[in-house]
Amino acid sequence: MITPGSQPFFRLTKPLLFAACCWPLLRLLLGAFGLAGLGLGANPVEFIQDTLGIWGLRLLLLTLAITPLRLLTGRAWLLRYRRMLGLFAFFYILLHFSVYAGLDLRLDFAHLGEDVLKRPFITIGFLALCLLLPLALTSTRGWMRRLGRRWQALHRLVYPAAVLGVWHYYWQVKLDAWEPTVYALILALLLGVRALRAWGRRRAAPRLPEIESSRGRA
Repeated sequence: MITPGSQPFFRLTKPLLFAACCWPLLRLLLGAFGLAGLGLGANPVEFIQDTLGIWGLRLLLLTLAITPLRLLTGRAWLLRYRRMLGLFAFFYILLHFSVYAGLDLRLDFAHLGEDVLKRPFITIGFLALCLLLPLALTSTRGWMRRLGRRWQALHRLVYPAAVLGVWHYYWQVKLDAWEPTVYALILALLLGVRALRAWGRRRAAPRLPEIESSRGRA
């Protein structure tokens, strides 16, 4: 019998999740070749770039949603999906940047450097990518063992990276900002849950020494 959290359950659901994460890229490939009635619109490069960026941001928010969902449901096995979602988020964001640099700017690195320095929404998007890079490189269990407690501290960079990603998207769309606004609200909720949890821990922590000291005086 397959039960949630069991090994047969993961053997079934992880390939399904992997396939679901691959779908946005597959849709772009089908559109590029005009298959399944799909296309890339009047501006294919912009469509590809925007699709990759949006899905990267969505997967990043979904990665951040794992911990609140675990706290809400008590399903600790949800954490088993976080690494895959985070790596796919980085993958799509890296492709988003690569399409911009390779297809839009045609690898004109002088132009790229100028954009990064002088166009604020590109600056913060590039910073978000730079913050995510070390997280992707150290996502393995081997790096977790090597870094120890520093691994968790390093991977908190995902929070400012997500903020910069939403900010980048908001500045990019300029006019119709309802979708990035929704993402911003979701991110605020996800970070708010973590902030309340951390505040609760800090509030409870000082009580232990006080109890011990009172026992000592008694």
